[in-house]
Amino acid sequence: MTLAVSNWPGGASSALVVNVMYEQWDPGVAPGLGPMGNPLPTGSFDYQAKSWADYGWKTGVWRVLEMLEQERVPASFYVSGILAETAPESLAAIGDAGHEIVGHAWAQNRIPTLMAREEEQADIVRCAEALRTASGQAPRGWVSPRCTPSDSTAELLAGAGFEWFGDVFDADLPYWLDTDAGRIAALPFGLEVNDLPMTVRYGQPTRELVNSFEFQASGQVGQRRFGYIDVTLHAHVGCRPAGLLALSEIIASARKLGMWISTRGDIVDQFAGAE
Repeated sequence: MTLAVSNWPGGASSALVVNVMYEQWDPGVAPGLGPMGNPLPTGSFDYQAKSWADYGWKTGVWRVLEMLEQERVPASFYVSGILAETAPESLAAIGDAGHEIVGHAWAQNRIPTLMAREEEQADIVRCAEALRTASGQAPRGWVSPRCTPSDSTAELLAGAGFEWFGDVFDADLPYWLDTDAGRIAALPFGLEVNDLPMTVRYGQPTRELVNSFEFQASGQVGQRRFGYIDVTLHAHVGCRPAGLLALSEIIASARKLGMWISTRGDIVDQFAGAE
């Protein structure tokens, strides 16, 4: 059942959601995808990809927090639970700034569909508690690594008290999903303006993030089509100078178009409050 709402605060027909993927892998694990593209032979450790990923907690998260403060824009941060141990000061900074903390599993290499049900349940609980302790904010929402759930994820999240999850791609607007543990809001995740597939996997220049957003937003606003647009930067990918310049232009464009700038939790609250 789709949640009932027809416009955003201020009468806006379209919303911008700024997402920051703040990820880390288990010790001894490097990202499977790096900027060089070609994977190393099996059994080789990719130190280049590891250094690339470490930019996220060493530099990227601080750059994007500074930029968001300057722009006075809220964002949804999708955080690996392991960062509560390796970079707790950054989680405290995210919480203190008033941004939304979203659960993103304990580590980026822990894919739910590759885990036993009990292992996934323990991972959800461990991640949620670590994020709450480090940031002072209990996560209400969840997105799995790679946005790839198992057939138990929605039920396990509902049972753990989560209000929404974003591992769905079969709709444009949120809808309720009923599970044996209760209902949970399914909040579709847009991939059209996402730095990882656009600039790393498909090799497009960073500027294309702006072009892709403006193409979608101008059409959506011009046609008064109700909805929201996800703009996603990874702390280790797009939260570098060029990516943040692109994000700044996107925010300016959204404001010019009269879009509501919100978090994913705000989106769910609007839908649930309209019932």
